[in-house]
Amino acid sequence: MTRVVSAKKVVIVGAGPAGIAAADALRAQGHTGEILIFGEERHMPYDRPPLSKQILAGTWLPEKAELRTGELLADADVTLRLCTRVASADVAAHQLTLQSGEQIAYDALIIATGVTARELPFGHHLDGVHVMRTLDDALTLQTGLETAQRLAVIGAGFLGAEVAAVARSLGKEVTLIDPLELPMQNVVGDEIGSMIAELHRHHGVKLELGHGVSSIEDGMGQATGVTLDDGRTVSADAILVAVGARPAVDWLRSSSVPLTASNEPGAGGVRCDASGRATDDVWAIGDVAAWWDPTQERHVRVEHRQTANEHALSCVRDILELTPTSAKSVPYFWSDQYDLKLRSFGFPSRDSGFHVVEGNLEDHRFVAAYTDESGRIVGTIGSGMFKAMNWWRLQILDRRPLGDALRDRQITKRSVE
Repeated sequence: MTRVVSAKKVVIVGAGPAGIAAADALRAQGHTGEILIFGEERHMPYDRPPLSKQILAGTWLPEKAELRTGELLADADVTLRLCTRVASADVAAHQLTLQSGEQIAYDALIIATGVTARELPFGHHLDGVHVMRTLDDALTLQTGLETAQRLAVIGAGFLGAEVAAVARSLGKEVTLIDPLELPMQNVVGDEIGSMIAELHRHHGVKLELGHGVSSIEDGMGQATGVTLDDGRTVSADAILVAVGARPAVDWLRSSSVPLTASNEPGAGGVRCDASGRATDDVWAIGDVAAWWDPTQERHVRVEHRQTANEHALSCVRDILELTPTSAKSVPYFWSDQYDLKLRSFGFPSRDSGFHVVEGNLEDHRFVAAYTDESGRIVGTIGSGMFKAMNWWRLQILDRRPLGDALRDRQITKRSVE
Protein backbone atom coordinates (compact mmCIF):
# COMPACT_ATOMS: atom_id res chain seq x y z
CA MET A 1 0.00 0.00 0.00
CA THR A 2 1.35 3.45 -0.96
CA ARG A 3 2.48 5.55 1.98
CA VAL A 4 0.76 8.95 2.21
CA VAL A 5 3.37 11.69 1.78
CA SER A 6 1.23 14.65 0.70
CA ALA A 7 1.97 16.58 3.91
CA LYS A 8 5.68 16.87 3.12
CA LYS A 9 7.27 20.29 3.02
CA VAL A 10 8.79 20.59 -0.45
CA VAL A 11 11.43 23.25 -1.01
CA ILE A 12 12.33 24.15 -4.59
CA VAL A 13 15.57 26.04 -5.23
CA GLY A 14 15.17 27.89 -8.53
CA ALA A 15 12.22 29.95 -9.72
CA GLY A 16 12.60 29.35 -13.44
CA PRO A 17 10.46 27.17 -15.72
CA ALA A 18 11.58 23.93 -14.05
CA GLY A 19 10.84 25.16 -10.54
CA ILE A 20 7.41 26.49 -11.49
CA ALA A 21 6.60 23.28 -13.38
CA ALA A 22 7.48 21.30 -10.25
CA ALA A 23 5.16 23.40 -8.08
CA ASP A 24 2.35 23.00 -10.62
CA ALA A 25 2.91 19.24 -10.79
CA LEU A 26 2.91 18.89 -7.00
CA ARG A 27 -0.51 20.48 -6.71
CA ALA A 28 -1.86 18.68 -9.79
CA GLN A 29 -0.75 15.32 -8.34
CA GLY A 30 -2.50 15.96 -5.03
CA HIS A 31 0.24 17.32 -2.77
CA THR A 32 -1.37 19.32 0.06
CA GLY A 33 1.73 20.22 2.05
CA GLU A 34 3.85 23.35 2.01
CA ILE A 35 5.63 24.41 -1.19
CA LEU A 36 8.39 27.00 -0.87
CA ILE A 37 10.33 28.33 -3.88
CA PHE A 38 13.54 30.34 -3.68
CA GLY A 39 14.61 32.51 -6.62
CA GLU A 40 17.73 34.68 -6.87
CA GLU A 41 16.28 37.21 -9.31
CA ARG A 42 13.99 40.15 -8.60
CA HIS A 43 11.52 39.31 -11.34
CA MET A 44 8.51 37.05 -11.15
CA PRO A 45 9.20 33.67 -12.80
CA TYR A 46 9.55 34.02 -16.56
CA ASP A 47 10.24 31.94 -19.67
CA ARG A 48 13.77 32.13 -21.11
CA PRO A 49 13.46 31.38 -24.86
CA PRO A 50 11.90 34.82 -25.61
CA LEU A 51 14.91 36.65 -24.11
CA SER A 52 17.08 36.35 -27.23
CA LYS A 53 14.13 36.80 -29.55
CA GLN A 54 11.01 38.84 -28.72
CA ILE A 55 12.31 40.56 -25.56
CA LEU A 56 15.60 41.65 -27.15
CA ALA A 57 13.81 42.78 -30.31
CA GLY A 58 11.36 44.82 -28.23
CA THR A 59 8.29 43.11 -29.69
CA TRP A 60 7.36 41.77 -26.24
CA LEU A 61 7.23 43.58 -22.94
CA PRO A 62 8.86 41.56 -20.14
CA GLU A 63 5.47 40.87 -18.55
CA LYS A 64 4.47 38.77 -21.55
CA ALA A 65 7.20 36.25 -20.70
CA GLU A 66 5.98 35.79 -17.10
CA LEU A 67 5.09 32.21 -16.19
CA ARG A 68 3.02 33.03 -13.10
CA THR A 69 1.76 36.12 -11.32
CA GLY A 70 1.90 36.49 -7.57
CA GLU A 71 -1.86 36.07 -7.44
CA LEU A 72 -1.76 32.72 -9.24
CA LEU A 73 0.96 31.42 -6.95
CA ALA A 74 -1.00 32.57 -3.90
CA ASP A 75 -4.12 30.83 -5.21
CA ALA A 76 -2.09 27.61 -5.45
CA ASP A 77 -0.77 28.16 -1.90
CA VAL A 78 2.81 28.36 -3.17
CA THR A 79 5.24 30.66 -1.34
CA LEU A 80 7.80 32.40 -3.55
CA ARG A 81 10.78 34.23 -2.07
CA LEU A 82 12.61 36.32 -4.66
CA CYS A 83 16.04 37.98 -4.33
CA THR A 84 17.08 35.08 -2.11
CA ARG A 85 20.24 33.04 -2.61
CA VAL A 86 20.69 29.59 -1.10
CA ALA A 87 24.29 29.25 0.11
CA SER A 88 24.51 25.57 1.03
CA ALA A 89 22.62 22.35 1.66
CA ASP A 90 22.99 19.86 4.53
CA VAL A 91 21.45 16.66 3.21
CA ALA A 92 21.79 14.70 6.45
CA ALA A 93 20.01 17.43 8.42
CA HIS A 94 17.47 18.14 5.65
CA GLN A 95 18.34 21.80 5.88
CA LEU A 96 19.31 24.70 3.64
CA THR A 97 21.31 27.75 4.68
CA LEU A 98 20.52 31.01 2.92
CA GLN A 99 23.15 33.63 2.17
CA SER A 100 21.59 35.71 4.94
CA GLY A 101 22.33 32.92 7.42
CA GLU A 102 18.70 31.88 7.79
CA GLN A 103 18.19 28.12 7.91
CA ILE A 104 15.30 26.37 6.15
CA ALA A 105 14.18 22.81 6.85
CA TYR A 106 12.72 20.57 4.15
CA ASP A 107 11.22 17.12 3.77
CA ALA A 108 11.90 16.99 0.03
CA LEU A 109 14.31 19.21 -1.89
CA ILE A 110 14.03 19.91 -5.63
CA ILE A 111 17.10 21.49 -7.23
CA ALA A 112 16.06 23.61 -10.22
CA THR A 113 18.81 26.21 -10.34
CA GLY A 114 19.47 25.89 -14.07
CA VAL A 115 22.70 27.16 -15.57
CA THR A 116 24.75 30.34 -15.55
CA ALA A 117 26.47 32.00 -18.51
CA ARG A 118 30.11 31.13 -19.06
CA GLU A 119 32.46 34.08 -19.22
CA LEU A 120 35.78 34.70 -20.90
CA PRO A 121 38.84 35.07 -18.65
CA PHE A 122 39.02 38.74 -19.67
CA GLY A 123 36.96 41.76 -20.61
CA HIS A 124 33.83 41.39 -18.52
CA HIS A 125 34.69 44.41 -16.35
CA LEU A 126 34.31 46.70 -19.36
CA ASP A 127 31.19 48.65 -20.25
CA GLY A 128 29.52 47.25 -23.34
CA VAL A 129 30.42 43.59 -22.66
CA HIS A 130 27.31 41.46 -22.14
CA VAL A 131 26.19 37.93 -21.43
CA MET A 132 22.66 36.62 -21.99
CA ARG A 133 21.05 34.39 -19.42
CA THR A 134 18.59 36.43 -17.36
CA LEU A 135 15.85 38.92 -18.11
CA ASP A 136 18.06 41.70 -16.77
CA ASP A 137 20.81 40.58 -19.16
CA ALA A 138 18.40 40.83 -22.09
CA LEU A 139 17.11 44.26 -21.03
CA THR A 140 20.65 45.56 -20.51
CA LEU A 141 21.72 44.42 -23.98
CA GLN A 142 18.52 45.85 -25.45
CA THR A 143 19.34 49.22 -23.90
CA GLY A 144 22.92 49.00 -25.15
CA LEU A 145 21.77 48.34 -28.70
CA GLU A 146 19.72 51.54 -28.68
CA THR A 147 22.95 53.52 -29.05
CA ALA A 148 25.48 50.94 -30.24
CA GLN A 149 25.94 50.56 -33.98
CA ARG A 150 28.37 47.65 -34.12
CA LEU A 151 27.78 44.40 -32.25
CA ALA A 152 30.36 41.63 -32.00
CA VAL A 153 28.93 38.27 -30.96
CA ILE A 154 31.49 35.85 -29.53
CA GLY A 155 30.04 32.38 -29.94
CA ALA A 156 27.97 31.17 -32.89
CA GLY A 157 25.79 28.68 -31.06
CA PHE A 158 22.02 28.96 -30.81
CA LEU A 159 22.09 31.99 -28.55
CA GLY A 160 24.74 33.88 -30.49
CA ALA A 161 23.10 33.19 -33.84
CA GLU A 162 19.68 34.29 -32.57
CA VAL A 163 21.02 37.52 -31.09
CA ALA A 164 22.93 38.25 -34.31
CA ALA A 165 19.68 37.86 -36.27
CA VAL A 166 17.77 40.20 -33.94
CA ALA A 167 20.54 42.81 -34.03
CA ARG A 168 20.57 42.78 -37.83
CA SER A 169 16.79 43.26 -37.82
CA LEU A 170 17.42 46.36 -35.70
CA GLY A 171 19.83 47.69 -38.33
CA LYS A 172 23.07 47.05 -36.45
CA GLU A 173 26.39 46.01 -37.98
CA VAL A 174 27.00 42.51 -36.68
CA THR A 175 30.07 40.28 -36.63
CA LEU A 176 29.62 36.66 -35.53
CA ILE A 177 32.82 35.03 -34.19
CA ASP A 178 33.49 31.39 -33.37
CA PRO A 179 36.49 29.02 -33.36
CA LEU A 180 34.43 26.41 -35.24
CA GLU A 181 34.12 26.61 -39.01
CA LEU A 182 30.31 26.91 -39.03
CA PRO A 183 27.56 28.25 -36.74
CA MET A 184 26.05 25.72 -34.32
CA GLN A 185 28.30 23.10 -35.90
CA ASN A 186 28.75 20.75 -32.93
CA VAL A 187 25.01 20.39 -32.43
CA VAL A 188 23.52 20.44 -35.93
CA GLY A 189 26.48 19.34 -38.06
CA ASP A 190 28.05 20.67 -41.24
CA GLU A 191 25.03 20.65 -43.56
CA ILE A 192 22.71 22.69 -41.31
CA GLY A 193 25.65 24.79 -40.12
CA SER A 194 26.43 25.73 -43.73
CA MET A 195 22.80 26.66 -44.34
CA ILE A 196 22.78 28.91 -41.27
CA ALA A 197 26.08 30.54 -42.26
CA GLU A 198 24.71 31.39 -45.68
CA LEU A 199 21.50 32.74 -44.11
CA HIS A 200 23.47 35.16 -41.94
CA ARG A 201 25.70 36.24 -44.82
CA HIS A 202 22.58 36.90 -46.89
CA HIS A 203 21.31 39.24 -44.17
CA GLY A 204 24.60 41.12 -43.95
CA VAL A 205 26.27 39.53 -40.92
CA LYS A 206 30.05 39.37 -41.16
CA LEU A 207 31.27 35.90 -40.19
CA GLU A 208 34.65 35.39 -38.52
CA LEU A 209 34.51 31.63 -38.21
CA GLY A 210 37.48 29.42 -37.41
CA HIS A 211 38.88 32.14 -35.14
CA GLY A 212 39.20 32.41 -31.38
CA VAL A 213 39.34 35.63 -29.36
CA SER A 214 42.56 36.66 -27.62
CA SER A 215 41.37 39.88 -25.95
CA ILE A 216 38.72 42.57 -25.73
CA GLU A 217 39.93 46.08 -26.48
CA ASP A 218 39.69 48.59 -23.61
CA GLY A 219 38.99 52.22 -24.45
CA MET A 220 39.12 53.85 -21.01
CA GLY A 221 36.70 51.36 -19.47
CA GLN A 222 34.55 50.96 -22.58
CA ALA A 223 34.85 47.94 -24.86
CA THR A 224 35.84 49.09 -28.34
CA GLY A 225 36.48 45.82 -30.14
CA VAL A 226 37.60 42.22 -30.14
CA THR A 227 41.10 41.01 -31.02
CA LEU A 228 41.08 37.70 -32.88
CA ASP A 229 43.68 34.98 -32.52
CA ASP A 230 45.33 36.04 -35.80
CA GLY A 231 45.90 39.59 -34.50
CA ARG A 232 43.11 41.32 -36.40
CA THR A 233 40.68 43.55 -34.51
CA VAL A 234 36.91 43.61 -34.98
CA SER A 235 35.61 47.04 -33.99
CA ALA A 236 32.50 47.03 -31.82
CA ASP A 237 30.75 49.25 -29.30
CA ALA A 238 28.71 46.34 -27.90
CA ILE A 239 29.91 42.76 -27.37
CA LEU A 240 27.91 39.68 -26.49
CA VAL A 241 29.82 36.76 -25.00
CA ALA A 242 27.77 33.64 -25.83
CA VAL A 243 30.23 30.84 -25.18
CA GLY A 244 27.92 28.42 -23.41
CA ALA A 245 26.67 27.86 -19.89
CA ARG A 246 27.55 25.81 -16.83
CA PRO A 247 25.26 24.22 -14.25
CA ALA A 248 24.55 26.42 -11.22
CA VAL A 249 25.85 23.98 -8.60
CA ASP A 250 28.49 25.95 -6.69
CA TRP A 251 26.22 26.07 -3.62
CA LEU A 252 26.16 22.25 -3.58
CA ARG A 253 29.91 21.58 -3.66
CA SER A 254 30.22 21.29 0.13
CA SER A 255 27.24 18.93 0.31
CA SER A 256 26.84 15.21 -0.35
CA VAL A 257 24.69 15.86 -3.44
CA PRO A 258 26.48 13.98 -6.27
CA LEU A 259 27.74 15.99 -9.24
CA THR A 260 29.03 14.80 -12.58
CA ALA A 261 32.45 15.93 -13.75
CA SER A 262 32.59 18.55 -16.48
CA ASN A 263 34.26 16.08 -18.85
CA GLU A 264 31.84 13.17 -18.44
CA PRO A 265 28.23 12.55 -19.58
CA GLY A 266 26.00 15.03 -17.77
CA ALA A 267 28.61 17.80 -17.99
CA GLY A 268 28.87 19.08 -14.44
CA GLY A 269 25.23 18.69 -13.42
CA VAL A 270 23.54 16.99 -10.48
CA ARG A 271 23.84 13.23 -10.97
CA CYS A 272 20.35 11.65 -10.83
CA ASP A 273 18.62 8.37 -11.48
CA ALA A 274 15.92 7.99 -14.13
CA SER A 275 13.33 9.68 -11.87
CA GLY A 276 15.51 12.65 -10.97
CA ARG A 277 16.51 11.42 -7.50
CA ALA A 278 20.04 12.52 -6.61
CA THR A 279 20.27 11.30 -3.01
CA ASP A 280 18.00 10.85 0.00
CA ASP A 281 15.03 13.22 -0.36
CA VAL A 282 16.83 15.32 -2.99
CA TRP A 283 15.84 15.55 -6.67
CA ALA A 284 17.10 17.70 -9.54
CA ILE A 285 15.28 18.83 -12.67
CA GLY A 286 15.77 20.97 -15.77
CA ASP A 287 19.07 22.32 -17.10
CA VAL A 288 21.03 21.56 -13.92
CA ALA A 289 20.10 17.87 -13.81
CA ALA A 290 22.11 15.00 -15.31
CA TRP A 291 19.47 12.24 -15.48
CA TRP A 292 20.25 8.61 -16.19
CA ASP A 293 18.93 7.75 -19.66
CA PRO A 294 18.44 3.96 -19.88
CA THR A 295 18.13 4.05 -23.68
CA GLN A 296 21.58 5.64 -24.01
CA GLU A 297 22.99 4.02 -20.87
CA ARG A 298 24.55 7.23 -19.66
CA HIS A 299 23.72 10.41 -17.76
CA VAL A 300 22.28 13.12 -19.97
CA ARG A 301 21.91 16.82 -19.23
CA VAL A 302 19.59 18.58 -21.67
CA GLU A 303 19.23 22.39 -21.73
CA HIS A 304 15.85 22.49 -23.45
CA ARG A 305 12.64 24.11 -22.28
CA GLN A 306 10.38 21.08 -22.70
CA THR A 307 12.69 18.93 -20.60
CA ALA A 308 11.87 21.06 -17.55
CA ASN A 309 8.20 20.10 -17.70
CA GLU A 310 8.90 16.40 -18.25
CA HIS A 311 11.46 16.28 -15.43
CA ALA A 312 9.08 18.06 -13.07
CA LEU A 313 6.24 15.58 -13.47
CA SER A 314 8.49 12.54 -13.22
CA CYS A 315 10.30 13.68 -10.09
CA VAL A 316 7.10 14.86 -8.38
CA ARG A 317 5.51 11.46 -8.86
CA ASP A 318 8.63 9.92 -7.30
CA ILE A 319 8.45 12.34 -4.36
CA LEU A 320 4.80 11.48 -3.79
CA GLU A 321 5.47 7.76 -4.24
CA LEU A 322 3.07 7.50 -7.14
CA THR A 323 3.39 5.20 -10.14
CA PRO A 324 6.26 6.52 -12.31
CA THR A 325 5.34 8.18 -15.58
CA SER A 326 5.70 5.77 -18.46
CA ALA A 327 5.88 8.20 -21.38
CA LYS A 328 9.21 8.26 -23.18
CA SER A 329 10.81 11.65 -23.48
CA VAL A 330 12.18 13.15 -26.68
CA PRO A 331 14.11 16.40 -26.12
CA TYR A 332 12.84 19.31 -28.20
CA PHE A 333 14.33 22.69 -29.06
CA TRP A 334 13.69 25.44 -31.55
CA SER A 335 15.58 28.41 -32.95
CA ASP A 336 14.13 31.38 -34.84
CA GLN A 337 16.58 33.28 -37.06
CA TYR A 338 15.15 35.75 -39.57
CA ASP A 339 12.42 33.83 -41.42
CA LEU A 340 13.99 30.44 -40.62
CA LYS A 341 12.19 28.53 -37.87
CA LEU A 342 14.26 25.48 -36.99
CA ARG A 343 12.69 22.72 -34.91
CA SER A 344 14.56 19.69 -33.60
CA PHE A 345 13.75 16.52 -31.65
CA GLY A 346 16.06 14.03 -30.01
CA PHE A 347 19.85 14.29 -30.01
CA PRO A 348 21.21 15.78 -33.24
CA SER A 349 24.99 15.85 -33.40
CA ARG A 350 27.82 16.67 -35.73
CA ASP A 351 29.11 13.13 -35.18
CA SER A 352 25.85 11.50 -36.32
CA GLY A 353 24.88 10.48 -39.84
CA PHE A 354 22.85 13.21 -41.59
CA HIS A 355 20.08 12.48 -44.08
CA VAL A 356 17.58 14.86 -45.68
CA VAL A 357 14.44 12.70 -45.71
CA GLU A 358 11.87 15.24 -46.95
CA GLY A 359 12.05 18.56 -48.80
CA ASN A 360 15.37 20.33 -49.38
CA LEU A 361 17.69 22.64 -47.50
CA GLU A 362 17.81 25.28 -50.26
CA ASP A 363 14.15 26.18 -49.79
CA HIS A 364 14.40 26.06 -45.98
CA ARG A 365 11.57 23.53 -46.13
CA PHE A 366 12.86 20.14 -45.08
CA VAL A 367 13.13 17.36 -42.54
CA ALA A 368 16.49 15.72 -41.85
CA ALA A 369 17.27 12.69 -39.69
CA TYR A 370 20.38 12.01 -37.63
CA THR A 371 21.47 8.38 -37.21
CA ASP A 372 23.87 6.54 -34.95
CA GLU A 373 26.59 4.12 -36.09
CA SER A 374 24.02 1.35 -36.53
CA GLY A 375 21.78 3.48 -38.75
CA ARG A 376 19.09 4.07 -36.12
CA ILE A 377 17.39 7.45 -35.85
CA VAL A 378 18.53 9.48 -32.83
CA GLY A 379 17.35 12.95 -33.84
CA THR A 380 15.59 15.09 -36.40
CA ILE A 381 15.71 18.71 -37.47
CA GLY A 382 13.53 20.61 -39.89
CA SER A 383 11.83 23.79 -40.98
CA GLY A 384 8.47 24.53 -42.58
CA MET A 385 7.22 20.93 -42.45
CA PHE A 386 5.81 20.63 -38.95
CA LYS A 387 3.36 17.78 -39.60
CA ALA A 388 6.14 15.73 -41.12
CA MET A 389 8.39 16.61 -38.19
CA ASN A 390 5.85 15.16 -35.77
CA TRP A 391 5.82 11.88 -37.71
CA TRP A 392 9.61 11.66 -37.66
CA ARG A 393 9.68 12.51 -33.95
CA LEU A 394 7.87 9.24 -33.26
CA GLN A 395 10.63 7.32 -35.00
CA ILE A 396 13.18 8.51 -32.44
CA LEU A 397 11.36 6.93 -29.51
CA ASP A 398 12.30 3.40 -30.55
CA ARG A 399 15.51 4.40 -32.37
CA ARG A 400 14.14 2.92 -35.58
CA PRO A 401 16.46 2.05 -38.46
CA LEU A 402 16.36 4.82 -41.06
CA GLY A 403 15.54 2.43 -43.90
CA ASP A 404 12.49 1.05 -42.10
CA ALA A 405 11.26 4.55 -41.28
CA LEU A 406 11.66 5.73 -44.89
CA ARG A 407 9.67 2.75 -46.15
CA ASP A 408 6.86 3.32 -43.65
CA ARG A 409 6.83 7.04 -44.39
CA GLN A 410 6.23 6.37 -48.07
CA ILE A 411 3.36 4.04 -47.19
CA THR A 412 1.89 6.68 -44.86
CA LYS A 413 2.12 9.40 -47.51
CA ARG A 414 0.53 7.18 -50.17
CA SER A 415 -2.36 6.33 -47.87
CA VAL A 416 -3.02 10.03 -47.26
CA GLU A 417 -2.92 10.78 -50.96
